Amino acid sequence: QVQLVESGGGLVQAGGSLKLSCLASGRTFSSDAVGWFRQAPGKEQEFVAVITRNGGTTYYTDSVKGRFTISRDNAKNAVYLQMTTLKPEDTAVYYCTAGPHSSRYRYEYDYWGQGTQVTVSS
Repeated sequence: QVQLVESGGGLVQAGGSLKLSCLASGRTFSSDAVGWFRQAPGKEQEFVAVITRNGGTTYYTDSVKGRFTISRDNAKNAVYLQMTTLKPEDTAVYYCTAGPHSSRYRYEYDYWGQGTQVTVSS
């Protein structure tokens, strides 16, 4: 069993940057793909990014390509989301997740964090 805890959210102005962290406990998640989803006010949860277990392949939703970077450090049992050039449209609760396969679909994942709020002001 893996427990995931996100941190690093906060309030920033448009154009700013934040780095989100997700730390796993219970066991290593080195065998899992790890990703980020987000849910904006009034919207469905959407896929943001995922990284394969070895960190060799990443996938991003189109709206964040070129601005967000997902990475992982298996030695620290951590995954990160470096967000730059933030836009008000990025405002959402961000959740980290882990599962056996890289996917943009929520049902593919087994473990979820509680979420961290990112608010981008205009």
